[in-house]
Amino acid sequence: MTGVVELPGDKSISHRYAILAALAEGKSEIINYASAADCRSTLECMRRLGAQVEIASDRVRITGAGLDGLQEPRKTLDAENSGSTMRMLSGVLAGQRFNSTISGDDSLRKRPMRRVVEPLTQMGASIKTQEGGRAPLEIHGSRLRAIDYTTPIPSAQVKSAVLLAGLYAEGETIVRESVATRDHTESALREFGARVESIDDARQANKGRAMRIYPRPKLVARQLLVPGDLSGAVFLIATALILPESSLVLHNVGLNPTRARVLDFLVSIGGKINIPSVQLRDGELVGDVSISHSDLMGGTIAGKQVAEMIDELPMLAALGPFTEQGIEIHDAQELRVKESDRIATIATGLRAMGASVEEFPDGMRVAGKWGGKLRGAKVESHGDHRIAMALSVAALGAQGDTTIRDAECVGVSFPEFFSTLEKLRGAAV
Repeated sequence: MTGVVELPGDKSISHRYAILAALAEGKSEIINYASAADCRSTLECMRRLGAQVEIASDRVRITGAGLDGLQEPRKTLDAENSGSTMRMLSGVLAGQRFNSTISGDDSLRKRPMRRVVEPLTQMGASIKTQEGGRAPLEIHGSRLRAIDYTTPIPSAQVKSAVLLAGLYAEGETIVRESVATRDHTESALREFGARVESIDDARQANKGRAMRIYPRPKLVARQLLVPGDLSGAVFLIATALILPESSLVLHNVGLNPTRARVLDFLVSIGGKINIPSVQLRDGELVGDVSISHSDLMGGTIAGKQVAEMIDELPMLAALGPFTEQGIEIHDAQELRVKESDRIATIATGLRAMGASVEEFPDGMRVAGKWGGKLRGAKVESHGDHRIAMALSVAALGAQGDTTIRDAECVGVSFPEFFSTLEKLRGAAV
């Protein structure tokens, strides 16, 4: 597999830019906004809340009316499959002067929302959920109070919801994390004019990070460029690592340190990955990444590494059969409550292709090359975009044809995934 790729915009950053642009004063222009279906869901929710949204081929323009400019939606907001949309937007809706309901598809309505409802309730919000703390969420907007909140489970989405609610709170809101999660929300808030500070104190020494946000800032419209999505890029990177004679270059990839740990891990197990250039653009690190075929040793992922690479774990599991020692994952019970039970679904798919997989309550062990070469098979994505892409990586390294059911679900995060693979494989012929 050879070639040069310009990646679609980062999904996580696009969500945040769209929400904050709708809360800013004036017209923002977001270049390279993610093509992912999840990010389109956020745009549609902001439109239903009164923001003016214009979608062009390579950019999105959003006209906001300030922190108090949102309007009561006429019907239920639909986050579709996007947990990011539901959780982060809940923080904004909690501080409004109107009531709203936000729901999603069958998959999203099964996912846990109590973790975001609890801190928002502590801030004074009134949120009604379905049994088990699940969506739809009926949010009764109210005046919010500041809190000092420690996240019980590392979650960038929960942190973001509390910080966004903090824009409307009376007083300074603090969020503490035992493990530092991705900081796109803090960076985006600063770019739009909010005051967000890191806190250094004894409680946080060597134990993650704490952030303070000040209320009622004047958010100002911006022109912003979204870097290429590293979470989508990792599937191309993995493919290049395992296919012989591969040479791949990815342009303008987001290299935020809270997201790039997966690259460090891949290098640590023998991956030939180089980053020849890096620059700071709109508060985010961006650079080029070059990858070539490598002999991978394998290794173990546990502890704080899990929070740093949570979205990449299915892909790393799929790499297991192509390493010498295999891949072992622990402390990743969070994978059980994603779009699918990602521990069970990736384990089942890899076993169908001939891999030796031992499943744990909080992870798995995928045997290395000594366990036998993979063979093509019929496998299930379970409608989970990351499972579909991870199994695609395994399929490209397997003998024979593989059929992945419901593979079109990759459109949730990386609609161009299969067409990009086809172009790269064609270039290698």
